Amino acid sequence: MLFALLMNLRKIYFYCSLCIAVFASIMLLSSNKKSELVPELVKIALRDVGNKLLLSNRDSTSLILPIQKIGNSKYQLSFEKALAIHPDSLIAIVARSFKQANLPVDYQIEVKQCEDLEVAYSFLKYATQGKSIIPCRGRIIPQKCYIIEVHFLEKIANSHNKYFWFWIVLLLVSLILTFVFFLKRIKTKPINLINENSILIGKFHFYPNENKLMLETKEISLSKKEVELLSLFVANQNKIIKREELSKKVWEDHGVFVGRSLDTYISKLRKKLIEDETLKLTNIHGIGYILETKDKE
Repeated sequence: MLFALLMNLRKIYFYCSLCIAVFASIMLLSSNKKSELVPELVKIALRDVGNKLLLSNRDSTSLILPIQKIGNSKYQLSFEKALAIHPDSLIAIVARSFKQANLPVDYQIEVKQCEDLEVAYSFLKYATQGKSIIPCRGRIIPQKCYIIEVHFLEKIANSHNKYFWFWIVLLLVSLILTFVFFLKRIKTKPINLINENSILIGKFHFYPNENKLMLETKEISLSKKEVELLSLFVANQNKIIKREELSKKVWEDHGVFVGRSLDTYISKLRKKLIEDETLKLTNIHGIGYILETKDKE
């Protein structure tokens, strides 16, 4: 069973690692997909922003000039005619239009004067409200020719990667706990059935039906009495077995018991188990014997 547990542990470790790798790949691909802007979608959202700004100026006839992509994640909205801009209206209109288009919620808006490209108004919008910087609410920017530039903040656009790392850490912790659980299970069961005919005792494989011990490829023969004694010790590991009990169970109905016979067989067993330092067959003076088993360090 120890071998089977180790094999199962290896399988679990392999499959957990595979799951983590697959999950990480999916999350990474998903992350990259979400952080990529679709230019056509951005242009539609900005045109919607421009239309609503013109309508707020009671202008339903002048044109919105073509939306320009002027850099990485940076776009420009411009108008045919001058307009006045109310910061509160601009903030609300942009937020609604971007939300409907499912665009990133972290961006910088700059309102520039056409004549000299000086920034007449700007604000930063983050998903976390406490980080947003939105000045000059309630102040109307006078009617002029303006260009509105939006810059989607790339670092923040990938902020959902924190969830990716959260799940990776969670899976790694689960894997470690599984590993520790199986190690503990193995350590708490030093004697386990290897198959129907053998028992694991420390480093030895004990075959009671075949009267032998196996230490790797080395075979150690056992007499019938040694098998009967060792079977009792295995069933009562780390427990003292009285001399009378050993004598009765091993020699009763099997012939005449000689006083030194038990000690002789115990001595033989001790010599055959000596190659495993985790096993110790100890004489408890005046009481009996104990097979002490301890974990290997």
